[in-house]
Amino acid sequence: MLKVVVTNRRAFHDYHIIETFEAGLHLTGSEVKSIREGKISLKESYCYFMEGELFLLQCHMATYSHIGYEEHDPLRPRKLLLHRDELRKLRKKKEEGGLTIVPLKVYWSKNHLKTEIALVKGKKLYDKRDDLAKKETQRTLERMLKNRR
Repeated sequence: MLKVVVTNRRAFHDYHIIETFEAGLHLTGSEVKSIREGKISLKESYCYFMEGELFLLQCHMATYSHIGYEEHDPLRPRKLLLHRDELRKLRKKKEEGGLTIVPLKVYWSKNHLKTEIALVKGKKLYDKRDDLAKKETQRTLERMLKNRR
């Protein structure tokens, strides 16, 4: 059973998704409570390798409203937990060129907070226009079929 907390809709618009992975997150207690309140944004976030480990950068997690004395930094780098083989595979494909790693969504899987990350390639402007045209034609077809009944 998955309970999606936040989805990065911008990623689906700006990138071609090549491959997806599921990763755990290394978080503090106040960050988890903040996510439970839904105060997380993936808009400008991306993943980056530092010292052989993968980190989530620019992911904004607001400070927890009922925290006592020790607040967390809302934009601090957060470590992603993946198997060694998955890390090697991601690093190899990223270094081949032109690819980026971005988070697609954050969700609860049982009692564990997970994030779905994807290896992506940037879309050109004409690709975005083609996608919008396809969506529009699909909508008009669905409307016509609905009105026909």
